[in-house]
Amino acid sequence: MAGHSKWANIQHRKGRQDEKRGKIWTRIVREITVAARQGGGDPAMNPRLRLAIEKAKAANMPADRVKYNVDKATGSLDGISYEEIRYEGYGIGGAAIIVDTMTDNKVRTVAEVRHAFSKHGGNMGTEGSVAFQFKHVGQMIFAPGTSEDKVMEVALEAGAEDVITDDEGAIEVLTAPADFEAVKAALEAAGLTAEIATVTMRSDSTIELSGEDAERMQKLLDVLEDLDDTQDIFHNAAL
Repeated sequence: MAGHSKWANIQHRKGRQDEKRGKIWTRIVREITVAARQGGGDPAMNPRLRLAIEKAKAANMPADRVKYNVDKATGSLDGISYEEIRYEGYGIGGAAIIVDTMTDNKVRTVAEVRHAFSKHGGNMGTEGSVAFQFKHVGQMIFAPGTSEDKVMEVALEAGAEDVITDDEGAIEVLTAPADFEAVKAALEAAGLTAEIATVTMRSDSTIELSGEDAERMQKLLDVLEDLDDTQDIFHNAAL
């Protein structure tokens, strides 16, 4: 299937995240903490923890720091209790935005998120106001030049829901969240390693923004991204 061009957007975001490596570690620690607390400290029995540990390895986090945070979360050490909260809103041009946070102070977090939206041209919405535009999926993206036929054959055989090639030749594999690890493992066994592999919120529709509107939207996303309690941001703007 053909799809909209996402490669530039994805590489842009990946580059911006790489610039904020210290903050990435903080977010991974929180994710490990909540995953271990909810599902136990054994990665073999806890898919969410396995994924968090994979992210930690990809971000070059030392193994002893990972273990320390798993132990802290499972009661071996005292730690702060985090709550997961999702906020929804609209950005420039009506683009939909989801902000996933992890916080030890809900009052502080909602105030900061609301302020970011209002100050930078967006509007914070109510629960469910934009989430219906997104689907919770496993997503793997392969760089242009990867064999589409090989990716499609392996992915669909392993249980993927869809394989989409965009205008620039990047290949996107979509799975149900529960099938993500199995499909990823099958692709890697076939020598196919994704540039990006994650469980995410994906929107089928996009809002094209350019010029000043794109700059304003990027500023809003950057401000939301820089909030201490932000874990992840999903949006449907093509900048």
